[in-house]
Amino acid sequence: MHSLATAAPVPTALAQVDREKIYQWINELSSPETRENALLELSKKRESVPDLAPMLWHSFGTIAALLQEIVNIYPSINPPTLTAHQSNRVCNALALLQCVASHPETRSAFLAAHIPLFLYPFLHTVSKTRPFEYLRLTSLGVIELLTSSDLPTLASQSAGITGALVKTDEQEVINFLLTTEIIPLCLRIMESGSELSKTVATFILQKILLDDTGLAYICQTYERFSHVAMILGKMVLQLSKEPSARLLKHVVRCYLRLSDNPRAREALRQCLPDQLKDTTFAQVLKDDTTTKRWLAQLVKNLQEGQVTDPRGIPLPPQ
Repeated sequence: MHSLATAAPVPTALAQVDREKIYQWINELSSPETRENALLELSKKRESVPDLAPMLWHSFGTIAALLQEIVNIYPSINPPTLTAHQSNRVCNALALLQCVASHPETRSAFLAAHIPLFLYPFLHTVSKTRPFEYLRLTSLGVIELLTSSDLPTLASQSAGITGALVKTDEQEVINFLLTTEIIPLCLRIMESGSELSKTVATFILQKILLDDTGLAYICQTYERFSHVAMILGKMVLQLSKEPSARLLKHVVRCYLRLSDNPRAREALRQCLPDQLKDTTFAQVLKDDTTTKRWLAQLVKNLQEGQVTDPRGIPLPPQ
């Protein structure tokens, strides 16, 4: 029996020859000479092998090899010299890490090892070239999947990656993300990324806000709230010029969730963009009953319960 055959059970529906190929490719990840082809083949097969994640996590040297693929392209980030070939190769490695991040047997260990932090340098990049955009989007997709329920994610649909996260694990994920710089990284991409990257980054922020701990964290200080509100406001202005119903939906949902916090609600009464109060987006949302309902609820929330002496979000020191 192959040494990896006992690493994790493989569904009997998977042909024996395919199982042996999977074991072979996993072994080949440990060798720099055979790694590139193994990355490509395993990324193609990841959806047909439900237990690929435990096989990757528990096989000797595999996760280290995937992290080496990530670290190897750090020098190509600054100055930005990343090629399409390099981008495709590392994104295949990210797709395999995404499997590990999404599997219930390996998700907690994935977080405990702080592996998402290895992706953050990619989210810091600002180059608009396709290799960098693909790298950012695939990296965002790993984070997005961590914050998602049992539905395919935006980035995963675009990149051909699918996965799921059980909702009971979301608190653990949010708590981890709040200890990292994911919020300012998402805000930067929301301000200057491509439409799809903006949409995924906004969705991640939305998922953080929908968690009570995440909402409290963002509304805890004036600096945090004002940064989020400023970027959302810029996005509304940009969307009024270049409409995107999908992106607008997530922006509105972020505003609506912020309005659930009493201090943020008082601040939003002063800074909610006029475009969300008038008919600017009426045509864009004419067939989107959900977003129209959210927008109406947002306006209603801001109109109700106004007080004469609001104890708003603490102002910065004068």
